[in-house]
Amino acid sequence: MAEAVLRLWTGLDGATVQGRSFVRRATRDVRFIVPICIILICGSFAAAALLQMRMDRGRALAQAAGFERARIVEVANGTAQTLDRYARMGAVFAASPQQYRSADLGRAEPAIRDIAVWGPDGAPLARLDATVAPMTAPVFAGPRTSFPGGVAFRDAGKTVAVLFAPLPLGGHRTALVPARAARGLTAPVPGWPLAVMTSVDEPAALADWTGALPLYLFVILGPAIAGGWLAALFVGAFERHAKANRAIRALKSTRPVEARLMVRLANAERGAMEALRAKSEFIAHMSHELRTPLNAVIGFSEIIAEEFYGPCGHAKYSEYARDIGEAGKNLHTKISDILEFANIEAGRYPLTEEAVDLASLATQCIEEHQGRAFSRRISLSVAFAEPGVVRADASAVRRILANLLTNALAYTAEGGIVRADIHFEEGAGVLTLSDSGKGFTPHERKRAGKPFERFDRTGTVTGAGLGLAIAMELARRMGGAMRLVGEGPGHGATMELRLPRL
Repeated sequence: MAEAVLRLWTGLDGATVQGRSFVRRATRDVRFIVPICIILICGSFAAAALLQMRMDRGRALAQAAGFERARIVEVANGTAQTLDRYARMGAVFAASPQQYRSADLGRAEPAIRDIAVWGPDGAPLARLDATVAPMTAPVFAGPRTSFPGGVAFRDAGKTVAVLFAPLPLGGHRTALVPARAARGLTAPVPGWPLAVMTSVDEPAALADWTGALPLYLFVILGPAIAGGWLAALFVGAFERHAKANRAIRALKSTRPVEARLMVRLANAERGAMEALRAKSEFIAHMSHELRTPLNAVIGFSEIIAEEFYGPCGHAKYSEYARDIGEAGKNLHTKISDILEFANIEAGRYPLTEEAVDLASLATQCIEEHQGRAFSRRISLSVAFAEPGVVRADASAVRRILANLLTNALAYTAEGGIVRADIHFEEGAGVLTLSDSGKGFTPHERKRAGKPFERFDRTGTVTGAGLGLAIAMELARRMGGAMRLVGEGPGHGATMELRLPRL
């Protein structure tokens, strides 16, 4: 028994120590403290706003009820005066019914429709309008009573009932009811067993309160959004500070040999990043430096080949000049590709994403390459074009299609076929470009799209090996993707471009 008690006490003590340790860690953890404080602050704002909303709503309804109560008291007093006037006219008629006709009382009080008089024994004595159905003597619980459409009273031992048109009570929510049946917001009619009953028009009463709801929402959501944003900033700043402190403590606790290795590793990583940046800057700078003299070489070679300033003296000079111009143009194209790829890799290629009609843009690009396809008797066309819009940069898509068409025409033999298909799937527009060339081997398919990878074919002049790399990188930066599909060598190549659909 003693051992069981000791184990229980030890377990409770351990749980207490663990609880204290958890509380201590929680109160020191910024990621826990800041969100909890923000939640509490926003909760207090929300509670205050909800309480104020409830108080304002109740105040608006109470004010509207006060207005309605004052109004129906006035209506009840006016109704009492009207009923008293009807009763006087009924008493005058009961005193000498032979002197009055329905037309006479109608002119005096148009609202009265009929008056009936009964004797003390309940026998009918007179009617104002004898053409209507007979009336039953009303039952009294006092000197005066009411029934649907009229009132009754006793006068000199006689019972007099007056029927009249509905009284104007000023509102569709207001009604004249027996006093015993009145419920809710009512006002008694003085001198009569009747009451004016009404109800509050809540939509009208709460119109101003409803218009202020956006302010209440701002009071609730404004601090919540601002608090969440500040919490994210504070937690991020504290996390960076804590990470730096942990790194410093780790370095201080590391042995000298390990510390030197970590320093060397950090220096090597920084050196690699600087070397990559220097390489990109060198390529971009040297590409610009090379393109300027190349333009002069190409221009002067064309002048010599065309013999603008007279004959060269020998036909070979013109032929060599044309060769120099063609070589310069090829070199200029390769340098332009290198410069463009360097800019893309360094993140300096500007992209402006907008709505692009993929089918229309592909048709334009194919029409621009029809001349080259016609010179080699290659059938180039759009086989299927589903209309649709993608989110992309039009110039970048044009550049991708130009590279794909150039490769397809270069690797397709004379008399071959190059086809483009455009269709749309859920969330993406897909352009497929197929050719009837020799295709790619499995090894080449793995290397396709890597920078400076060229696939030489007999009778084909290849470039710097950057066309597919540029196209794939541009597609990736626009949120799309491009891949090489197809059946294999001898069955042609198929490139698939996917772009986000709008």
